[in-house]
Amino acid sequence: MIVGLVSVITALIGLGLGYILGKSQVEKQNKKAQQDAESIVKRAEQEAQEIKRKAIIEAREEAHRIKEETENERKRRESEIRLLEERLLKREEMISKREEMVDKKEMAIEQLRAQLEASKRKIEQREKELDERFNKLAGMTVEEARGIVLEEARQKYEHDLAVLYKQIKDMYEEEAEKEAKRIIAIAVQRYAPEYVGEITVSTVSLPSDDMKGRIIGREGRNIRTFEKITGVDLIIDDTPEVVVLSSFNPIRREIARLTLEKLVVDGRIHPARIEEMYEKSKQEVEKLIKEMGQEAILATGVTGLHPELVKLLGKLKFRTSYGQNVLDHSIEVAQLAGLMAEELGLDVDRTRRGGLLHDIGKALDHEVEGSHTEIGAEIAKRYGESEFIINMIMSHHGEQEPVCPESVLVAAADALSAARPGARRESLETYIRRLVKMEKIAMGFKNVEKAYAIQAGREVRVIVEPEKIDDAEADKIAYEIAKKIEEEVEYPGVLKVVVIREKRSVAYAK
Repeated sequence: MIVGLVSVITALIGLGLGYILGKSQVEKQNKKAQQDAESIVKRAEQEAQEIKRKAIIEAREEAHRIKEETENERKRRESEIRLLEERLLKREEMISKREEMVDKKEMAIEQLRAQLEASKRKIEQREKELDERFNKLAGMTVEEARGIVLEEARQKYEHDLAVLYKQIKDMYEEEAEKEAKRIIAIAVQRYAPEYVGEITVSTVSLPSDDMKGRIIGREGRNIRTFEKITGVDLIIDDTPEVVVLSSFNPIRREIARLTLEKLVVDGRIHPARIEEMYEKSKQEVEKLIKEMGQEAILATGVTGLHPELVKLLGKLKFRTSYGQNVLDHSIEVAQLAGLMAEELGLDVDRTRRGGLLHDIGKALDHEVEGSHTEIGAEIAKRYGESEFIINMIMSHHGEQEPVCPESVLVAAADALSAARPGARRESLETYIRRLVKMEKIAMGFKNVEKAYAIQAGREVRVIVEPEKIDDAEADKIAYEIAKKIEEEVEYPGVLKVVVIREKRSVAYAK
């Protein structure tokens, strides 16, 4: 029994110890779990703080970037607004100057009109008085008396008008010179009708007149095919061994000329052969255009031109202005302007570039509507040329105000190249006809003794009778002759009219 009691006590003690040990173990596990939980919470808080810090930094950086972009956009827009304001101010100044000039001219015209009206009233009053007086004279009819009075009045007041004209001329001479320069820049672009025939046709020689029939073909099929493919009129007339190609497009006319020459040499002329020769000639001309453009940029030292601009320069080889080749003229302008820029210490490369491209619009002015300066400026802008180059193109004929000294040099070089002797030629027949017409117009004025066209038709010298004309009337005659020549004669450049009034008194001592 005692053994059993001991066993029970031992079992109870074992259970108590197990309970105590188990409770201690549980408490340790709970403590460890609590520590792990606190560690996890602490780590989570640290991670949250790190994420929060990074988010704040990123937000600040994004805000700074947005602020910089906004500031840059604001500066860009302010710059654009300033440029627009400057352009508007320049335009307003130009308009104001034009308005002032127009107002001055209107005032001068009104004053002249008032003076002329006053003179007219005086003449009418004088005629009336003289009519009444001379009607009373014996042995003289009314018509005879009226004729005498009118002649006296005309002689008297014609001199007064000449003096008045001289006064007005002297008053506005300086302003007129500035206006004349602008007008001359526009006038040099005019085309004279006498030149049209010379620059729109090409001739092709034939080995015999029998070739004309082969060119025409059966029922005209060859000539119709040729004109349709080339876009050029083929004129076959009675001129022996010659046919004429007519077209306003010089490149198209050149391709047609080469095509016809190849067909004549080959001898086989039929629609399929015409088309084949046309394609070969077209390729040859395109290759030649590219080579001419490259030679031009090499001759002037211009670099970095867009390939399309080089091609357009080559096209100018087939374009003439008053007989002057436009590509040769452009090269000459680039070289002249570059030399002047070098002497003045300006940008030589920019000046040469503008001089070479100043007439680039003439390569397309037969195909695109607008003046060659507007077309050229649009082309230059399209192919990435600077605002300075565009201004040189627009300002060389006064259509836009120069924005840099180089633009003025290009305009001056353009005038120099066009005005130098021999630059612009014309046929002998046209040239002589123009000179004779100028002299005839001058000789048609009263009291003119002789008239001579000199300086290759750029000047007309008029010799008047010194006893019958004074200095004031000489100025008036010079103006009237120049005005009449301007209205009736087509001529390149500027024409100068010089009236010479010279009186020599000679005596002999014996």
